[in-house]
Amino acid sequence: MPDIENKLIIGTAPDSWGVWFADDPKQTPWERFLDEVAESGYKTIELGPYGYLPTDPSRLADELAQRDLTVSAGTVFTAFHRGLDGSGAAWEEAWEPARKVAELTAAVGGEHIVVIPAMWRDDVTGEAVEDGNLSPEAWDALFAGHDRLGRILRDDFGVQQQFHSHADSHVCAQSDIETFLQNTDPVLTTLCLDTGHAEYGGASSVDLIHKYPERIGYLHLKQIDPDVLATVREQNLTWAAANLAGVMVEPPSGLPDLRAVIEAVEALDRPIYGIVEQDMYPVADFGVPMPIAKRTATHLLSCGSRTRVR
Repeated sequence: MPDIENKLIIGTAPDSWGVWFADDPKQTPWERFLDEVAESGYKTIELGPYGYLPTDPSRLADELAQRDLTVSAGTVFTAFHRGLDGSGAAWEEAWEPARKVAELTAAVGGEHIVVIPAMWRDDVTGEAVEDGNLSPEAWDALFAGHDRLGRILRDDFGVQQQFHSHADSHVCAQSDIETFLQNTDPVLTTLCLDTGHAEYGGASSVDLIHKYPERIGYLHLKQIDPDVLATVREQNLTWAAANLAGVMVEPPSGLPDLRAVIEAVEALDRPIYGIVEQDMYPVADFGVPMPIAKRTATHLLSCGSRTRVR
């Protein structure tokens, strides 16, 4: 009989219910999020922004157990390129939030921390808060900071750092992603390959999987509308403005081809989480996210022979 062991485990995240912040009236209430995730057939979630879900481990574990849900990862934000050697103020600013997220994630059984670098321009005004290009010294600080963070996350909390390239950050294009991978410790940092952000930056998800198979540790699955992306580039829109313009599109209507991505990931022959992220903030109608989440899960499960919700 063929090997049908699960190789891609599909989950979802608060982001797919329009959640970007710990508390915001434009976001789906957390209880509704958990209820609808379970109703949609998912079994695995990310925690989302720290403070959106309960931060008391016992209460969170109870809420998850009531709905037969498990946790794959928490999320933190960093700006290590602003330090000189991966320490100092840039480290301190990142470490305290990272510690809280790592403690909660590990306490409820999560094994990964998705780490997102700071954006170089203001997400609201579009004004540059720093140079969009990194100096060699800033790159070195970025590498050192993530190696240090990855080591502590592994040694102290038993979780793996998954670096997430991001639109409007210094690590967005394929050359940026490859520079990061080539200069960080492969044991301490693997890649959260976000297919939407990769496409946004002009990177090929399938090419990255083929070139760096050992560095693919985690996935965020999403698609970009190429026509909207062309407008984003023409008008130099910020990431937030791009989302409002509809740059994110429900699969399978956009790019990249997620079937090709899933086939490439299954060929790695090891279990990997594939978390659905449908950036939807702000949500004008709380009834919108769940039908999209259901349809997306159905589509993704049809794309691979060894892809499951658990």
